[in-house]
Amino acid sequence: MSPANQPSYAAGGPGLGRPGPALSALGSRHGARSLHPPRGASAPAAQFVHEVLDSGVEFAADVLPERNTVVLCFRMLVGSGKDPLDQTGVSTVVERTLSKGTQKHDGRGLADAFDQLGAKWGSVTGRQSTLLRVLCLPEFVPQVVELVAEMIRRPTFPDDACRVAVELAQQELRQMEDEPQELLRVMIQRLTLGPVLGRHPGGTPESLARLTPEVIREYWRREYCAGRLQVVAAGPIEPARLARQLDRCFAGFGAAEHSGREPAGFEFCPARAHRHKELEQQYIGITLPGLPREHADFPTEQVLLGVLSGGMSARLFTEVREKQGLVYWVGAWHEQLRGRGVIHLGASATPERCGQTYTTLLRELRRLGEDLTEAETNRARDGLIAQLETEDDLTRARAGELSDDLFHVGRPIGRQVKLDELRRVTVDQVAACARRLPLDRLCVATLGPREL
Repeated sequence: MSPANQPSYAAGGPGLGRPGPALSALGSRHGARSLHPPRGASAPAAQFVHEVLDSGVEFAADVLPERNTVVLCFRMLVGSGKDPLDQTGVSTVVERTLSKGTQKHDGRGLADAFDQLGAKWGSVTGRQSTLLRVLCLPEFVPQVVELVAEMIRRPTFPDDACRVAVELAQQELRQMEDEPQELLRVMIQRLTLGPVLGRHPGGTPESLARLTPEVIREYWRREYCAGRLQVVAAGPIEPARLARQLDRCFAGFGAAEHSGREPAGFEFCPARAHRHKELEQQYIGITLPGLPREHADFPTEQVLLGVLSGGMSARLFTEVREKQGLVYWVGAWHEQLRGRGVIHLGASATPERCGQTYTTLLRELRRLGEDLTEAETNRARDGLIAQLETEDDLTRARAGELSDDLFHVGRPIGRQVKLDELRRVTVDQVAACARRLPLDRLCVATLGPREL
């Protein structure tokens, strides 16, 4: 169908005004079954729809009638953690070759089809999922869904495209040798997450050499199915029609039973590693166990990290860089896997100051539980709230947030719930959280000319 005669899913068309109570009956209209939040959880805001379709696809929508664009997120719940041990990197190569040809289009034809609709899309492979995101105008949602479904369901993985993707992956590994922060990231994640989940999604030279076109096709046949697919839409859509189209597009696509939703499987074991490399800077990575996103104290840990690294007035920047001049770069952040959390600290210093930098980073973690002020807490908390409120204006941020909700907690949470949780965080709660940090259970990776 051409764009002109495809049905539109934009809210506000004939009979498609603002969503009302009828949305709660979505399951009875297209055979889906409703998912309800567990006891004690806040109910999603009225604009959310969350259903499991008969095909096995999990669907959620954030209906935003006032927006001018729609963002669709297709998340396949399989990532590099599922790569066979001798084929590390295959999930990334599959993701990059899905668009190189389908049963209806060659790679050029598929790219032209997206361009004709003005749709912008991209994809990425993580440890537990592979995400494809598309931004388009509301009137072109039906055509975009058909194109994405064709790409996910009927890729052909042409031999030449597979070989090129493997060669490009090899080049990226060689290029990474010139990027110390990337090398440090690979080191600390393997140390923290273990030899399976902690593998670099881009593979190794040895594993990439084993990725023949047939190996790539077989991985897709084995791992991709409707029961592992989560689809999220945000924008001026009519969700019932979109759900029906998704159900039709993915009906019969492998197993419909849900899978790929188990917590991240790794045991945090304190360890150290060093890689010698002649550099002007010494790079330090530290990890310790954090909280999973669904934990009741996760907002408190967010504020704690904001105190540490939430801007130029945060403790790490002020104490480690500005006052002592120890580092060129310093930061702290979360890494969130399903059901697990990891706290990261990172810095780069001259080799002579590496030991002092490491000691100072640990000192600042301990100090949080001793002399945290209310002003610091309020500044970090208000910064996080401002970030959430600002992102509210971006449709892609709303879609990404909803997709993350499904991935981590299995249901829409809603921005207001998260804002309310942040606003309730107090200085005493953050200080208590800091005192509970397991500072005797650290993974430490260093890259540079000196070992700690």
